[in-house]
Amino acid sequence: MHGSLTRRRRAGLALLTSAALAAASALVAATAVTAPASAATSATVTVNTGTSLGTIPAAGHGVNVAVYDGNMNSAPVSGLLRDAGFTAVRYPGGSYGDIYHWKTHTTEGGYVAPGTDFDTYVSTVRSAGAQPVVIANYGTGTAQEAADWVRYANVTKGYGVKYWEIGNEVYGNGHYGSGWEQDNHADKSPKAYANNVLQYISAMKAVDSSIKVGVVLTTPGGWPDGIVGSGDSADWNNTVMSIVQDKADFVIVHWYPGATSAADSLTKVSQIAPMVSTIRSLLGKYAGSRASSIGIAVTEANLNYQLNSATTALGAADSYLTWFENGVMNVDWWSLHNGTSSSPKTNDDGTTDYNDFGILSSGSSGEPPVNTPLPPYYGLAMVGKAGSPGDTLVKASSSSSLLAAHAVKTSGGVNVVLVNKDLNNSTTVSLSYSGFSPGGAASVVQWRKGATSISTSTASSATSITLPPYSITVLKASGGGTTSPSPSPSASPSPSPSPSPSASPSTSPTPGGSGCSATYKVVNSWPGGFQAEVTVTNTRTSAISGWTVGWSYRNGQTISSSWNATVSQSGAAVTAKNVSYNGGLAAGASTSFGFTANGAGDVPSPISCTTG
Repeated sequence: MHGSLTRRRRAGLALLTSAALAAASALVAATAVTAPASAATSATVTVNTGTSLGTIPAAGHGVNVAVYDGNMNSAPVSGLLRDAGFTAVRYPGGSYGDIYHWKTHTTEGGYVAPGTDFDTYVSTVRSAGAQPVVIANYGTGTAQEAADWVRYANVTKGYGVKYWEIGNEVYGNGHYGSGWEQDNHADKSPKAYANNVLQYISAMKAVDSSIKVGVVLTTPGGWPDGIVGSGDSADWNNTVMSIVQDKADFVIVHWYPGATSAADSLTKVSQIAPMVSTIRSLLGKYAGSRASSIGIAVTEANLNYQLNSATTALGAADSYLTWFENGVMNVDWWSLHNGTSSSPKTNDDGTTDYNDFGILSSGSSGEPPVNTPLPPYYGLAMVGKAGSPGDTLVKASSSSSLLAAHAVKTSGGVNVVLVNKDLNNSTTVSLSYSGFSPGGAASVVQWRKGATSISTSTASSATSITLPPYSITVLKASGGGTTSPSPSPSASPSPSPSPSPSASPSTSPTPGGSGCSATYKVVNSWPGGFQAEVTVTNTRTSAISGWTVGWSYRNGQTISSSWNATVSQSGAAVTAKNVSYNGGLAAGASTSFGFTANGAGDVPSPISCTTG
């Protein structure tokens, strides 16, 4: 990840010269790639509108901008953002967040382009109908500087900026040997960062208590996750969360998986559910009763392989919807414009690659004219076509590994997102719906490799469609539901209505004299797994000093991680015992524990609870 960031910092230099290069060079338009003749394959997709995977978050669909980008506020940008359905824009740009001083609109050792100040940025974001996501300067700033920024934004100007991060990739400050993130603190340890974060949170919320403040974590499985630095007793994430505990409103990771081929790149979406599960376990370990309400934000994301390819467009759409299905509150693509310092090459999928992290061309030498949409723009725009904030994500499954399927229940029907990852073959898809009866004709919104626009058409039926090779399709079916989904709670601290659990809570029958009761509910689910919460209540008229909860699964589910209880499993039988800090309960008092598991998220019955 740090290697990617180094490239992104250098890319800013390419942007500085893009205008001069554009004036001196004839820039070529984006070239459409003609798809090879293809054979038809077949697949089936099942949509279950009775199984909710949460809702599309209010500020979920995001992109990064940077103060070194002189085109970030140019005239076409707000319209392009709005047309793509972006609901969040992050500022002032990755590592620049740790060197940028908002009061003077300057950086320490970087470049700031004209017309990229905070007020102009907010104007662009508002025109696009999106929300700001702001990085408060940790590396070269202070808690007071951050608090003053909150005051200016939300008190003086009334902008209502809700989401604030404390620093960018602060773990890249050299503490683990590799340093790309500026950090002027004498102590660069995770302990120092966490203690300073508490000061930032206190100072910023003293100005506006309604804001949401995020803390930086390392990406599970990425460098330096799991490394214990010199003088530390634990790795970055465990150290930071053991100190911050429940004081942050969301946690932040970045995702740059990289790949060895186009086909490999399109498999990286499989990393998402385990990563979220790992983060949820970490929060459960340290954040107590607030663990389930602390959001997860992926404030930088890019597949980081053949950046301007159709492959990346497909992966962008598939990954964003998968993040949302796993309860993530915000994902911000890197980036709007980025620039390039290399000549165009040909991608695995036959498209042209400018080695530019941007979704819009920066107009660098060899690139199309500035603000020309590149393939990832269209992939992300298709996410915007899938549904709106507050719409319910429901379960969709595909019979083919080369066909990703997602579904969104809206007020008007069901939108099915189909990503055909087969480079050479069209795919005829048969769709079936549970809990929903599609009407006659359906609307088809589609982008395919080589296209320079998103098309709309009409299909005679919502139960069958043939997809072009390497394409993203939103099949919009109207009709009526035969059952209503029960959405799962959102982990997002967004202002959107908080949905109810995906499976109704089941209160276990309590044997006479057992002294406690247990309530089990599924709070999140995804293909192949789920997250559940069990609440234990002391039903005695006196205090208890310990409890044990037990149940048996019916369909082969297996526990994968847990927090706030010691959970063990033998075959189908699961036993959960209190940990040292939550065994003692006063009369009528309750505590809860959580876990993630593999399998279907149905509610077992009966559930036993005993004291002692």
